[in-house]
Amino acid sequence: MAQKPSIPKGTRDFSPAEMARRNYIFNTIRDVFRLFGYNQIETPAMENLSTLMGKYGEEGDKLLFKILNSGNYLAGVDPNLLNEEAFTKLTPQISEKGLRYDLTVPFARFVVQHRNDIQMPFRRFQIQPVWRADRPQKGRYREFYQCDADVVGSDSLLNEVELLQLIDEVFRRLKIRIAIKLNNRKVLAGIAELIGAPDKMIDITVAIDKIDKIGIDKVNEELADRGLSPESIAALQPILQIDGTIDERLAKLETLLAPSEIGSLGVKELREVVSNTIALGLDATLDLDVSLARGLNYYTGSIIEVKALDYAIGSITGGGRYDNLTGVFGMPGISGVGISFGADRIYDVLNGLDLYPADLGASAQVMFINFGPSEATASLKVIKQLRAAGISCELYPDAAKLKKQMNYANTAGIPFVALIGESEAAAGTLTLRNMTAGTQATLTPAQAIKEIKG
Repeated sequence: MAQKPSIPKGTRDFSPAEMARRNYIFNTIRDVFRLFGYNQIETPAMENLSTLMGKYGEEGDKLLFKILNSGNYLAGVDPNLLNEEAFTKLTPQISEKGLRYDLTVPFARFVVQHRNDIQMPFRRFQIQPVWRADRPQKGRYREFYQCDADVVGSDSLLNEVELLQLIDEVFRRLKIRIAIKLNNRKVLAGIAELIGAPDKMIDITVAIDKIDKIGIDKVNEELADRGLSPESIAALQPILQIDGTIDERLAKLETLLAPSEIGSLGVKELREVVSNTIALGLDATLDLDVSLARGLNYYTGSIIEVKALDYAIGSITGGGRYDNLTGVFGMPGISGVGISFGADRIYDVLNGLDLYPADLGASAQVMFINFGPSEATASLKVIKQLRAAGISCELYPDAAKLKKQMNYANTAGIPFVALIGESEAAAGTLTLRNMTAGTQATLTPAQAIKEIKG
């Protein structure tokens, strides 16, 4: 017996109905990107490992899917490395390429490679899949889509303000209530400096970024395991427990981080972004979270994370500022800021809250009943008219029993069924049945177009 086919863990198939829902998300995000003046690009699914490695920290490097070289990939490999299982040294010899981990690093590579063809500031958006060798779980997949918008070539904090407005508009259209969390990498650097552990900044950020998941006691244990002294951990507690309104928290942070030049600059940048955003207004809840780190090494300023308020799931959008990401590709001094919508998690939220429009499932607006060859020909002529008017139609391919054809339309969620029998064909009309209301009328094609669009 043939083995039952399957797909890799952490990946999914999508049915036509599911694709209609996914395209609703992509189209909504794409429309807002364009509304805010972003232009679309695409980059290859695979990049050279030299492009990807070292950009996501040690943990991120472990999650890169690496592609074996073509042909005999073991040719020329030192057999001692195989015997010793020295994977770190072996990998570069057998794999030169990898699947992209995110869209930001490939975008940085794109900017450097095409520097003579683009005008700064450069605003781009990108909607493509990415891959991570993560442990699959709810809301976390090994293959998933990101929808990114970035501005490079400008260090103005107005870009952050605009991106927060963009996030707000996307989720307003999707009808998802959200909280937008803000922090600044300079604030995190100032905290590390303040508690006397500037060399432990990465250890601190990796640990405190988990505070929502594991709680402050477990975070403190992890900080101790990472080599922080009891004095440094104690000094960190008042900062992690700052409360009050955003203004009150900013004021407390300003006082606490006054001894740190970089920390004070981070608070100043946060205050500018917050004040301009509040002045413009948001439907979303705006929050300040000093534990927010997001774990990516390339952030240097603002850090943004979005959570759904009515559905338990991880971050559904995130982003931040990176002041020198292109520097690793030989083009220093280019500041940028960007956000990434997690389309797959947004999909789960919309499913969980049942927020999709009711008419998404239908592949066609009208299905024409097939009564036989001559009637089918007459139907195809009318179908051409309806399609020219922007109405999606299909003709049932076989002259099956009427009940079978009607059941097909009903199951497919097609809102209208058109019938062209001998009398309708002779009169140049069609009988249009509204499947939702259960009513029908005999109309000319022009009247049917008006009825369907109405």
